[in-house]
Amino acid sequence: MDTLVEAAAQVFSREGMTATTNRIAARAGLSIGTLYQYFPDKVALLRAVAHRHVRDADRRLTEVFDRLREQDAPFEETMRTLLDAVVDVHRDRPRLHALLHRMMPADPAELTELQALEDRICDEVAFHLKRCDRGGEDPELTARTVVHTVDAQLHRVMTRHGFDVDTLTRTVSLLAPPPG
Repeated sequence: MDTLVEAAAQVFSREGMTATTNRIAARAGLSIGTLYQYFPDKVALLRAVAHRHVRDADRRLTEVFDRLREQDAPFEETMRTLLDAVVDVHRDRPRLHALLHRMMPADPAELTELQALEDRICDEVAFHLKRCDRGGEDPELTARTVVHTVDAQLHRVMTRHGFDVDTLTRTVSLLAPPPG
């Protein structure tokens, strides 16, 4: 099944929603019948790709979160590391990520999974805002604003125009200025 999901990611990345199950099966080196044993249609395959992306992003970001809490780095370095990690999760296959963002999640369980990851990212940013005396009177709200601004930049701008982490860093510094 992993072979089909990876083949689907490759074909959706190249072709978007014009991808067909026949081309995905061919890319996987499997028959269309084998594909249909596991997935009823291309939307189910796209959901499997989305689930894999969220799971992998969660794993990769958790490693970064743990490392940052151990290092206790200054705010700017912490935010740059977080932004680099979030961008890296999206850097490969930008067209696929834009498609996933527009098409998914439609299922309540998938939405819950995605929201849980977003909440974890917001909580981590809020932790560092508080740790570095940033974020104003409501660091949680500032964290949500930062995370969702970065999310929009990633999925709506960067997937079309390139991944410029410096632009994100400037945005974060505007949203979470130094104390004083």
